[in-house]
Amino acid sequence: MNFPTLIDEYKKKKKEIKKRLKELKKDSAEDRFIELCFCLCTPMSKAEKVYEKVNEKNRSFLLNASYKELSSFLRKVCRFHKKKAKYIVEAREKIDLLDKIPKDAYEARDFLVKNIKGLGYKEASHFLRNIGYRNIAILDRHIINSLRELGINSKEPPKTRKKYLEIEKEMKKFSKKIGISIDELDLLLWSMKTGKILK
Repeated sequence: MNFPTLIDEYKKKKKEIKKRLKELKKDSAEDRFIELCFCLCTPMSKAEKVYEKVNEKNRSFLLNASYKELSSFLRKVCRFHKKKAKYIVEAREKIDLLDKIPKDAYEARDFLVKNIKGLGYKEASHFLRNIGYRNIAILDRHIINSLRELGINSKEPPKTRKKYLEIEKEMKKFSKKIGISIDELDLLLWSMKTGKILK
């Protein structure tokens, strides 16, 4: 991947990326919970496969299923299904917190990491972007690898808050330089690695 290729791809996908970002907004606690379930299940798993099952179609199930039912359901959906089923059950018990997320994206991310088990900075950023927050980076392996190829970052995926913020700052600097918002850049880089504009 190089800079000219990135710009060419953006021109081709700009309209679709902007449309996708407009669709990503959730206001009610229940809507946010369904999105949270998706983000809790994606680590170490294929997002496309998770999205096929952990979505609005299974809303009632996700809101009401027991740990055992969730564990069985997630077995063919994602890795570490038992652990993730537990995270979902525990998050459901705190569903009211999803109405109390701070409006500032950085405060919101710290709030989620502190209060929702199973969410690290990457997952919390993913969740926030998908419910309508903007200007934060989702530093998964696809994005980290893309940044490395572009010469923006040479580090491994961040394991601490400090490292996450460092790489995020570098990505923001780059996005400003090329005139593509960090939210659009994230979807663009992800689509260039996976072939899809997902969420």
